[in-house]
Amino acid sequence: MQLTIYTDGLEGFRKRSLELARKLDRGEKLKPEKTIAFEDPIEMAKVLSPERVRLYQVVKQRETSVTDLANGLKRDRSSVSRDVRLLELKGLLTTHEAPNPGHGRVKMVAAPVEKLTLVAEL
Repeated sequence: MQLTIYTDGLEGFRKRSLELARKLDRGEKLKPEKTIAFEDPIEMAKVLSPERVRLYQVVKQRETSVTDLANGLKRDRSSVSRDVRLLELKGLLTTHEAPNPGHGRVKMVAAPVEKLTLVAEL
């Protein structure tokens, strides 16, 4: 699945939605795609800070636990956990609990998309 990030706000969302509706009306098949829309590039830059982008890049390579992610990035676990929650809320990451033999359960983080595209309107 592909993830596309837009920075064109509500108007861009409206245009994309109308185009998708037209394609469906014509009977065209739609490719599975996930989109995230920000109001503007400034809002996107606040969410996709350099630390969060670095975190995403690590998770994109392999599913990992929040603890291992924090250790690998040399960051505080609570900060990484907060960033993971935000990126999960925005649809960039997913989390699930997994058994951790001898230690209960562990929170695992994964990137659910194969390709990420950024479409910035300046």
